[in-house]
Amino acid sequence: MQKRTLGKNLEVSALGYGCMGLSFGFGPATEKSQAISLIRAAFDRGVTFFDTAEAYGPYLNEEIVGEALEPIRDKVVIATKFGFKYENGKIIGANSRPERIREHTEAALKRLRTDRIDLLYQHRVDPEVPIEDVAGTVKELIAEGKVKHFGLSEAGVQVIRRAHAVQPVTALQSEYSLWWREPEEAILPTLEELGIGFVPFSPLGKGFLTGAINADTTFSANDFRNQVPRFSEENRKANQALVDTLGSIADQKQATRAQIALAWLLAQKPWIVPIPGTTKLHRLEENLGGASITLTAEDLKQIEAALAQIKIVGERYPEQMQKLVNR
Repeated sequence: MQKRTLGKNLEVSALGYGCMGLSFGFGPATEKSQAISLIRAAFDRGVTFFDTAEAYGPYLNEEIVGEALEPIRDKVVIATKFGFKYENGKIIGANSRPERIREHTEAALKRLRTDRIDLLYQHRVDPEVPIEDVAGTVKELIAEGKVKHFGLSEAGVQVIRRAHAVQPVTALQSEYSLWWREPEEAILPTLEELGIGFVPFSPLGKGFLTGAINADTTFSANDFRNQVPRFSEENRKANQALVDTLGSIADQKQATRAQIALAWLLAQKPWIVPIPGTTKLHRLEENLGGASITLTAEDLKQIEAALAQIKIVGERYPEQMQKLVNR
């Protein structure tokens, strides 16, 4: 597995592993020993960058990641996130007040079984707390040795600039894939200018780009895709054209749709590190195969031309979740 650098000096594997789905969001949680085994399997195959968050569970995902990585702690980079308030285990809004950031950090260190967090993200921008206060608090935590690097998630250009002026931002994590390309407009140029790395989540379109989901697919009752407009039966049918196009390109390269989708992201910028997630070993191995595929300029031109003919339909979040994306 090749390495890439986020920000000035955070070296990670070219593909990371998004751990959220092991315990949150996509149906029943994976059995603990199986989840730990999968995380360690990712490391054995070259992954050194693992992404979790307080909100995934909440708390459960950090605990699993901590237990899985404890024996190899010094060989991996752990990223986690703060920024929400909860009621009965549900997110009810943002909370990035300085005392809350510190509270999360102390608790996360225990859950992650470590003495430092390599990359600490603000999970969502909090409209009630100036970003300068957030960046300043993380700067203090870095000075104290509890945190190594500062990150933002789903932040807009002005927030990124204001935060970066207080404490250099190492990475921005936001959704980016062949079916959500909004970051190309203003985010990517800003990150390039400031020397900030980019960590795309949902690089496989929450599974849709793999071709394993179609209009007839049914999700388990607690799978949040049931609420996502883009995953309505009608929209899945409409968006199938993208999956079909991806399939024909993948066939030409003797690869899978997932591998082409990940190779495409890696080809966009040398400082992009996608974090696909999965609960299955064979999918993990398939995804990691995407890092060894090189798309030529001609390949990329062909993909661009094919995508230009396709209109993606459906919002990427339900209304309540969209309210938390305050940029």
